[in-house]
Amino acid sequence: MTNSNSNSNYKNDLYGSVKPSNTAIIKTDEELDIMREAGRIVAKALRKSFEALEPGITTKELDSIARKVIESENSKPAFLGLYGFPATACISINEEIVHGIPSDRKIQSGDIVTMDCGAIVDGFYSDHAISQIAGSSTHKKQKLIDVTRESLSKGIESCRVGNRIGDISHSIEKYVIDSSYELVREYVGHGVGKELHEPPQVPNFGPPGVGIEIVKGLVLAIEPMVNAGTWKTKQLDDGWTVVTEDGKLSCHFEHTVAVTDNGPEILTKE
Repeated sequence: MTNSNSNSNYKNDLYGSVKPSNTAIIKTDEELDIMREAGRIVAKALRKSFEALEPGITTKELDSIARKVIESENSKPAFLGLYGFPATACISINEEIVHGIPSDRKIQSGDIVTMDCGAIVDGFYSDHAISQIAGSSTHKKQKLIDVTRESLSKGIESCRVGNRIGDISHSIEKYVIDSSYELVREYVGHGVGKELHEPPQVPNFGPPGVGIEIVKGLVLAIEPMVNAGTWKTKQLDDGWTVVTEDGKLSCHFEHTVAVTDNGPEILTKE
């Protein structure tokens, strides 16, 4: 789930104007162990959900699978009830970018389906998102998914001691723009820990060398949202679902990442 509580900081010119966060909450080794478990659980929940992804399944059914997995691991769904959100996972399709509400809507062959989900273990959060195509695919849709996934990898590579938040942002932006896509500006990554949304914010765009210094024990949810058309967005009348302004396709990947002396560690994996 993206941090949408202070998006006005990022609504300016075409490439945005980053307002740096000057604080970060550092995790102890013991806290990181708990977050690894929260990450493992949400990774399992999304894997099980996508194993069931096929044309004809409803988004509500996918949400139910994720919830059952999380609760079977004696953890709690991170999104359920957060800010009033009514489900375990945000499930967004095609032009929907983030915060789609699960319903009886049936997934069609060729749909790009994004699930964004989290788990809570002993008061610590994880946050994870994956996009996948249901049924038959096209080169155009697969390329969008591949570019978004790789842009996340580029951002994670820059999540190293001594770098700055802007280095993550710039790595993502450069790869996406060079691939002829656009990045959402109004919704950004964030720190994560005892709260789902902690400082600092992590934009997916902007110049290198700005923002706070990356240090050991920092944990970030890095989450590029890549659009096939304009970067501009709009929110639907349900008060949650965010879509591309021009109706073109969007894609979203996210990992919870810890900074260690040996480089970035992805926590949201089994």
